[in-house]
Amino acid sequence: MLTNKIQKYILKDIIKNFLTILLTFTAIAWTVRAVNFLDLIIEDGFNSYVYFKYSILNLSAILTRFTPLSFLIGILLTVIKLEKQQEFLILWTSGLNKIKIANTFILISVLITLIQILMTFYLNPFLLSKSRILLKKQEDKEISSVLRSNNFNDSFKGITFFIEEKNENNELTNIFVQDDNGALNLALDEIKSSKNTIIIAKKGIIKNNKLLLFEGNIQTKNINNELKNFFFDKTELNINSFTTRTITGFKIQETSSLNLINCIFEIQKKNLQICSTDKKEEIENVSRRLIKPLYITLIALLSSFLLIYKKEKKSAFVKKYFIFFITFIILILSEILLKFSGLSKLNFFTYLLIPIILFCAIYIALVITFNKEKISS
Repeated sequence: MLTNKIQKYILKDIIKNFLTILLTFTAIAWTVRAVNFLDLIIEDGFNSYVYFKYSILNLSAILTRFTPLSFLIGILLTVIKLEKQQEFLILWTSGLNKIKIANTFILISVLITLIQILMTFYLNPFLLSKSRILLKKQEDKEISSVLRSNNFNDSFKGITFFIEEKNENNELTNIFVQDDNGALNLALDEIKSSKNTIIIAKKGIIKNNKLLLFEGNIQTKNINNELKNFFFDKTELNINSFTTRTITGFKIQETSSLNLINCIFEIQKKNLQICSTDKKEEIENVSRRLIKPLYITLIALLSSFLLIYKKEKKSAFVKKYFIFFITFIILILSEILLKFSGLSKLNFFTYLLIPIILFCAIYIALVITFNKEKISS
């Protein structure tokens, strides 16, 4: 009964430290990423709602990147705290088996591993695909954030804008618009068939996400390369007919894990049209989502060696840094080996077996070390 209370106490402390560090790292990284996402408003013309929603949908992917390192630091802080407060010494002298504490570390690592797999395998691709779909909505673009005074802007494909002056009421003066691919949706038949159109206007105003132009002319080149000019008192450009340069196609990290597995092993032939020609990237992404989280359990095992009692303070100090270094190297190697896992299916299964084999070997070494320590004491 007492052992269960001790295990729950240690478990609670590890989780508290882990979550605090994880949320801190995630908040910092998400803030930096959110600043980069400002280009969606400044350069691509999306409104603030899309910006905030897109940033939030990317939060889960950022969080999972810091999980292994946060768990490592969290478990080390817990061990150091319990050692400083002499709590471990009290537990060892009372006859508590160290392997039970090590099993507590392993238990929490397995729980975190399962949550990590759930997020990387299912949740992250789902949320990232939702964020990409969000950028496909043309009605969420705002031209007012794109057009700025004395600035050439080519945020929209095939269209270049220049505005000499723009005030706080979105009133424009001396507007230049060049269309190189027929994106302008104007009523004149000559312009509809033209791929090269220039519009010059003295005044303009942005209203209801539309660009209203006044007192200008339209110069276009027809099929026979003949230049034609059309003067107007008022014309209207609809932003919804423009296409931004933002990548709207799905990236591989936004693809469903089940679809990637289908592509690798060709389970359902009818769905293979969504597959990439690069099998290496598909296998690597499945490894990242399904296998890499398994290395978290190795963190718990290696950290358990901190439970070995050292009389000399200097050797105990060196031991902490040495175990941290070794564990950190394991995390780096898991990332390096991940790059090779996509080269073949053999590499994929090798990458899968490495954490399983290491787990068994390290656990056996841990039990032997604890037994030797018990006999010598």
